[in-house]
Amino acid sequence: MGAGRAPVLDSFARRLDGVRIAYDLVPGDRPILLVHGFASTARLSWAGTGWLRFLEEAGRGVIAPDLRGHGRSDKPHRAADYAPRQLAADLVVVLDALGLDQVDVVAYSMGSRVAAALARLAPERVGRLVLGGAGPVELFESVGPATLAGLLAGQTPADPVVAAVLGPVLASAVAAGGDLAALLACVEGFAGAALDLPPGIPVLYVAGGADPIPDGVAELARARGSAYRELPGRDHVNSLTSREFKQAALDFLS
Repeated sequence: MGAGRAPVLDSFARRLDGVRIAYDLVPGDRPILLVHGFASTARLSWAGTGWLRFLEEAGRGVIAPDLRGHGRSDKPHRAADYAPRQLAADLVVVLDALGLDQVDVVAYSMGSRVAAALARLAPERVGRLVLGGAGPVELFESVGPATLAGLLAGQTPADPVVAAVLGPVLASAVAAGGDLAALLACVEGFAGAALDLPPGIPVLYVAGGADPIPDGVAELARARGSAYRELPGRDHVNSLTSREFKQAALDFLS
């Protein structure tokens, strides 16, 4: 890697109830916590799209956890285990394990709502915050068990956003060996998660210009007095690969 710092892979932090949260660490100055989205993993979202290399070459440290239910982290099957506060508390445990009092955060899609929950739970742990691919409307709230079952059976749901985004993402995750029961529990338990933030935390909102999921985020940013960056022509999947997104985040966090 560019700056020559050896990453520390496959570490685990443990909640008091025994749930283990996996994370990778790239040593460097002022570490940035990266929070991936639904049915993805830290390595897919951040290493696979060039974020880890980009931030490392900029001299920033990186903490990249797998959210519970995803990747190498434990995968409970109860919806209650995926309440936003639970996922936020997982991130606190990771920061505690690393002895970090405060970090900047870059999050994407569902991860943006997890990051918002972290900011509400422990605002003193969050410095600056970049929220990508999320807007006022939470996608899972419109997805019930029947819709999910239909998606897995190859049916096309009535909601075009669910059909275009959630269906392919869920199918890809299951095909790659994801835990279907855990993912369905996550959809149920996380549904309706807020994007609300406490005052005082500087925020940059980022959205693809061709992405319907964060609809209304420009107005949200304006109402909050926060920065906003639109990525022309980018959709929900390829926004993360955008060099413009990476540079905007780094500039905002510098």
